[in-house]
Amino acid sequence: MEENKKGMSDKLSLPISIIIAGLLIGGGIYMNGKITKENPTTTQQQQIASENLGETLRPIDANDHILGSSKARVLVVEYSDTECPYCKVFHNTMNSIMQEYGKDGQVAWVYRHFPIAQLHAKAFKESQATECAAVLGGNSKFWEYINKVYEVTPSNDGLDPKELTNIATQVGLSSTAFNTCLESGEFDAKIRADMQNAQELDAGGTPYSLIVDTKNNEYYPIKGAYPYAQVKQVIDLILQS
Repeated sequence: MEENKKGMSDKLSLPISIIIAGLLIGGGIYMNGKITKENPTTTQQQQIASENLGETLRPIDANDHILGSSKARVLVVEYSDTECPYCKVFHNTMNSIMQEYGKDGQVAWVYRHFPIAQLHAKAFKESQATECAAVLGGNSKFWEYINKVYEVTPSNDGLDPKELTNIATQVGLSSTAFNTCLESGEFDAKIRADMQNAQELDAGGTPYSLIVDTKNNEYYPIKGAYPYAQVKQVIDLILQS
């Protein structure tokens, strides 16, 4: 027991950015079916990189879709594509994270759109559908709707477009109002703004997320579908710092 405590103490005596960088750097993380590799950086380079990310990340506001408390110590800001198979995996990871840390307000999840048309032609329309769910039913319907999309889609443009309306009715929305919204293009600009910010952050692919330590104003990028255990390690280190 004492050895475990000492081990954690030793870890936290090091710059947390070094520890987290070590957790997030691996042999390769899947992103859009490819494997990317990153090299370790110095403490100073990490600090500069974190500051640049903080300056580039569009501020979170009332237009964002937030699950959990906006005052949470840790924010996970995700840029995602509903037809990306690795986004589907990471969506399950984040739902598990929120079940563990969201109820007591420690972690909040911010979902933003990054449909990549070159890979998934249907994803942009699906992003529109989630926004229609939000405008018709509020934030809770957004999350209910998008959870269902990730649950039923086979990924890689495998979702039948008719399912978008079916899902709307399943979560209690009017199919007529939903279809009117879906055809309006009302949220094109909002989705494109998310896409632009993802590109400014040099996302490169999906899923792309930033873990934000709101207390210390530090930003840690997650490029790919990291497993639950690894995301949990990072969050625990931040919460214990």
